[in-house]
Amino acid sequence: MRVKAKGLLFDMDGVLISSIGSVVRCWRTWARKYDVPDADNYMVPHGMRAIEIVKSLRPDIDPLVGLREIEDLEIADTADLKVLPGAKELLEKLPPGQWAIVTSATRRLMVGRLEAAGMLAPKRIIAADDVERGKPDPEPYRKGAELLGAQSRDCIVVEDAPSGVGAGKAAGSRVLGVIGTHTLEELHAADWVVQSLEEVSVAILDDSLELSFPAVKR
Repeated sequence: MRVKAKGLLFDMDGVLISSIGSVVRCWRTWARKYDVPDADNYMVPHGMRAIEIVKSLRPDIDPLVGLREIEDLEIADTADLKVLPGAKELLEKLPPGQWAIVTSATRRLMVGRLEAAGMLAPKRIIAADDVERGKPDPEPYRKGAELLGAQSRDCIVVEDAPSGVGAGKAAGSRVLGVIGTHTLEELHAADWVVQSLEEVSVAILDDSLELSFPAVKR
């Protein structure tokens, strides 16, 4: 496949870095503290903002207090955090003004995770704190496109979770799914799917980017 875009909008967790071990450990610790049923087996819904998870699990507590506690836990737990294959190499080839990170993590957590992984945070970021409605609402990716001075329809969203794929599609963008946290079948709504960013190459054109990748057969 060869596709052109004005800009690229990357989810972070599951696309650029892997933090799934930390996420599972920290949310189970948080769930035990707040007496969530079956806390030791709790599986966090991937791609959902933490504040919304807090509200769904314990609607009776101050959500900002709950958010701060899970933030602190996740920032401190970086034991098995790693950069995913091909991510750093791809980002290094992109002009700074033509890509952004659009994440369900808070800005504080996002910066902490990138630093722990040895990656610099880009200038263009849409984090959980920057939107009123998180994924699968289109607001995060619409704002990401605005940061690049582009229309959503001219951007490609890179996602690993169904909620993020849905957000990208609802924003009017094309979506490149990356297999990892979810299966090919779960990413069925994406326009294309790759095994990892190692399979993606980019050419810098006068007014756009051209991505090349072998699309996974559905």
